Amino acid sequence: MTERAYLDWNATAPLRPQARAAMVAAMETVGNPSSVHTEGRAARQILDEARERVAAAVGAEPRDVIFTSGGSEANALALSRSIEHLGAPCAVAIASDIEHVSVLAGGDFETVERFGAGRDGVASMDDLQACLRAGSARGAKPLVALMLANNETGVIQSVREAAELVHGAGGLLHVDAVQALGKISLDIKELGADLLAISAHKVGGPMGVGALIVGSEGVHVRGSRFGGGQERSRRGGTENVAGIAGFGAALLESTRDLDGEAQRLSGLRARLESGLKAIWPQTIIFGERAPRVANTLQFAVPGIKAQIALMALDLDGIAVSSGSACSSGTMKFSEVVRSMGYELEVAESAVRVSMGWTTTEAEIDCFLDAWRKLSQSLLKRREIAA
Repeated sequence: MTERAYLDWNATAPLRPQARAAMVAAMETVGNPSSVHTEGRAARQILDEARERVAAAVGAEPRDVIFTSGGSEANALALSRSIEHLGAPCAVAIASDIEHVSVLAGGDFETVERFGAGRDGVASMDDLQACLRAGSARGAKPLVALMLANNETGVIQSVREAAELVHGAGGLLHVDAVQALGKISLDIKELGADLLAISAHKVGGPMGVGALIVGSEGVHVRGSRFGGGQERSRRGGTENVAGIAGFGAALLESTRDLDGEAQRLSGLRARLESGLKAIWPQTIIFGERAPRVANTLQFAVPGIKAQIALMALDLDGIAVSSGSACSSGTMKFSEVVRSMGYELEVAESAVRVSMGWTTTEAEIDCFLDAWRKLSQSLLKRREIAA
């Protein structure tokens, strides 16, 4: 079988060897972490060590880490009307148009008010401020959601500025940091986030593990899963010790050399961008002039539908996507690109390439060769049709 080039790291990263080893060791530990006997305490120690690693990666305290089944559950848990701040619940949910579907679903809020994003992929602080003013006029305490790095474009959002606006309106800010974790330095306090969601499998941990982090004093999370006192009574159910151990190990590895890896990936992305424009000068690079995480590039050539491109690239041994893995299975157009003000034809043509620690120049060149081959084929068909 021909060797494939995996360039869909934002969907999921390969499992790190260190995470696999930590999971195997945890699975060989017989004990429930809630049990008080020796075996139970051994399992609890594994859990506590992983919790400390997760907390350290985002500048939080271990007691403020709530383990979940992934980033989507962490987002849903954050968007709860039962969450209180200084004894008062939030009455209205507000989110940017470019959020992940698990945020736009609104948790247990009936509706989510939306604010837009510009052509550069950056959420509008003016629009957010207008939403906050409208909520204040109704006397409604807001819960605002703004992701740190967009899962499609990679554009880094103005979270600190948003935090100041939200806190000025007496509200809470939830930050989806799933695609930022392991790519840029994270500090929940510096961001001003009251709640923050992360996921294991984006940094080389296992699927099915994530966390919601509480970043502010006075924020009280009431769990949606009851029946046990786990996670300080905020999420009932025996913890996934092996998965959480893998999460902790993956985080330790992914945060060792953030700057060095970002520089390497930036070079690969620049190689990819220049190659794409050499093939199709009219290539659109989404968020090209905005700050982005180094591993992500979303582009489009109007007229080349992503559905056709992805299938052709797959047959050529290249794995990429058209957007979020939670919604792209339907092969519909990119909602993020549409929310940035682009036409439907452009949104239907959006392709996302995302890289990671094993990505090489050879894989980028392999992608460019496959894209050039696809382009020539399409041009030939157009000539025949003409």
